[in-house]
Amino acid sequence: MDNYKSFNSILYTVNEANFDEIALRLFHYQAKNNPVYSAYLANLNIDPLSINKVEDVPFLPISFFKTQLIQTEIWNPQTTFLSSATTGIKSSTHAVLNLTFYKDHARRCFEHFFGSVSDYHFFALLPSYLERSNSSLVVMMDYFIKKSKSPYSGFYLNEQEKLLADVKRARKSSSKRIIVWGVSFALLDLAEKLKPDLSDCLIIETGGMKGRRNEITREELHDALKLGFGVPSIYSEYGMTELFSQAYTRGGSSFSSPPWMKLFIREIADPFVLLPAGKAGGINVIDLANIHSIAYIETEDAGLQYDDGTFEVQGRLDNSDMRGCNLMLG
Repeated sequence: MDNYKSFNSILYTVNEANFDEIALRLFHYQAKNNPVYSAYLANLNIDPLSINKVEDVPFLPISFFKTQLIQTEIWNPQTTFLSSATTGIKSSTHAVLNLTFYKDHARRCFEHFFGSVSDYHFFALLPSYLERSNSSLVVMMDYFIKKSKSPYSGFYLNEQEKLLADVKRARKSSSKRIIVWGVSFALLDLAEKLKPDLSDCLIIETGGMKGRRNEITREELHDALKLGFGVPSIYSEYGMTELFSQAYTRGGSSFSSPPWMKLFIREIADPFVLLPAGKAGGINVIDLANIHSIAYIETEDAGLQYDDGTFEVQGRLDNSDMRGCNLMLG
């Protein structure tokens, strides 16, 4: 009989061939042991035992994280992640059973695309996240900074000139690659005000203007950052409070998911209808690392998916709350 330990033990054996089988097992486990999800399925008059294809599994609307405790089985959270939100909008909460698991999993996601964190210096320009508590992104970056074992890695609130001075020192003293990882508005401020030469750095934006600047398309953002920093490409991270996994771009516009994360695009007018590749709609995510909460999440993001499984994020769906982790429109 499955339990959360059994899913922990097989998470990193997931591949294209066995994803659906493991995802269905996790669905049946969560449908039985997650009270909120179980009630949601009952309200839809869906018998979990009748579901035998991943494509038929109902995704839980992400808004439930704002009003309900989303837990599979009963346990005491070690911590609770809290999303950023604009004034007057309720934040999402994601209870965490094991913080060490989250941090190590985030590292595995990063290393799936970029190699060992110990090969990098991490310069985290995340002012809006550092100004609040219980940010999953700050926890992730703090772990990367520590695991890098670099004396130069660190957080920067509004210290642009210090960041650039430290980048210069790191560049001279080590062969490690430099990553400047920032929220969009802070990276734009740095690029426009100081126009530093970061041509040898990897720039990762995590989206979000946080009400500090007007929203622009991701293409406009990347063009401005490439010009301001003198880099050929900008990388992006797709993650959120409600997910344990992160997807990344590799310098282009499309995101790739790690093996334990899979996306579907749904019809906006009918969320239970999935769309083929190339059709734009709402983004549904299966995150098999969400063992202790819910793996099947209907997000409020819009996007489209390609035949190879990569995807683009095109902003927020109409009539959904504008969250602090809002990505660029476009």
